[in-house]
Amino acid sequence: QVQLVESGGGLVQPGGSLRLSCTVSGFTMDYHAMGWFRQAPGKEREGVSCIDGTIGSTNYSDSVKGRFTISRDVAWRTVYLQMDSLKLGDTAVYYCHNGANWGRGTQVTVSS
Repeated sequence: QVQLVESGGGLVQPGGSLRLSCTVSGFTMDYHAMGWFRQAPGKEREGVSCIDGTIGSTNYSDSVKGRFTISRDVAWRTVYLQMDSLKLGDTAVYYCHNGANWGRGTQVTVSS
């Protein structure tokens, strides 16, 4: 059974940092692209970042480029999203995605 479990969300002030983790089971992460998405209240889910399953190349949405960093640890079956210089507009539920399955999400709230 494929499972993706996100963690690391929380409440942070503007300018702060958080690191999200997505631990996977039930499939081999080595050759799967992995992505982070987010959904703010009243808005559609949007892509934030993804990492290629073979060479590890990365992509970011314009709204987070330069502030967020995606990485993976295949041995630990985990994908990370380091989020720095957080803004109010980053408030959302963040989801992990492997192209077919979704995690349940982790809430990130940026507030002063």
